[in-house]
Amino acid sequence: MQISNSLALAERAVSANPDRASTVLIHDSDAARIVIFRIDAGQTVPLHSSTSAVMLTVVSGSGFISGPVDDVVTEEQVCPGVIAIYAPGELHGMRAEAGTLVIIATIAPRPGISN
Repeated sequence: MQISNSLALAERAVSANPDRASTVLIHDSDAARIVIFRIDAGQTVPLHSSTSAVMLTVVSGSGFISGPVDDVVTEEQVCPGVIAIYAPGELHGMRAEAGTLVIIATIAPRPGISN
């Protein structure tokens, strides 16, 4: 069993570029990759897609996530407790407008694994 405190891990997350969100990898196996994003005010994770399903869970803070709704990419405000699920190939992105937004991303299966 592995037990982690997502908020404590988010505090220790680092980024090589101060304009980019900080991340910490908490699990990586063929079945799934789990990453914590700490997105500070003004930072974004630009729209991108994955060959895997992506589930975003908002842990703390508020901000915005982007993705397709009825085939149109929209931006939705999020707060703790919100979960967003993206199908393989769907565009997704995140941003914090004010304060810090902490999101856990579960990517399954891990990118690069054949289905």
